[in-house]
Amino acid sequence: YAMLLSLIFLIVLVAAIVGFVFRHEIKTSFESNLDLALKNYNVTADPHSEAVDTIQRTLHCCGVQNYSDWERTEYFSQRGIPPSCCKNPNDCSEEDLKDPNKAQLKVFVNGCFFLVTSTMESKMSVVAGISFGIACFQLIGIILSCCLSRYITNNQYEMV
Repeated sequence: YAMLLSLIFLIVLVAAIVGFVFRHEIKTSFESNLDLALKNYNVTADPHSEAVDTIQRTLHCCGVQNYSDWERTEYFSQRGIPPSCCKNPNDCSEEDLKDPNKAQLKVFVNGCFFLVTSTMESKMSVVAGISFGIACFQLIGIILSCCLSRYITNNQYEMV
């Protein structure tokens, strides 16, 4: 049991170290994937498009760096900025979303990349605290299982 807990502890420790060391690469990868999701955005039930809409609605943001990122997409040439960027969905018309100057007043102007990364970084202390707590319980479990194993081994010799 102690070996199994030790293995799990080491795996979690390695994952935490790798995540910390490669956090900048993770950010870069997220930014390029979000940019790619914008370029391939469509109205159909595509999971990437739904994810973009969910992020924009939830975090009140639009585009990667700002709302003008949509101007470089194929979707913008057909329909303008997606309705998920609207501050008030009842106040956004398709004509407003096709005109970047009018859209600036109707949509969220901040980009999603900064908001997502800052939200993740603000929650990192909570995740680190929970992980540290779990690691402490694992270490206690490892120590207690070693003590139990030693106690069982000592008692077997006394019984014979």
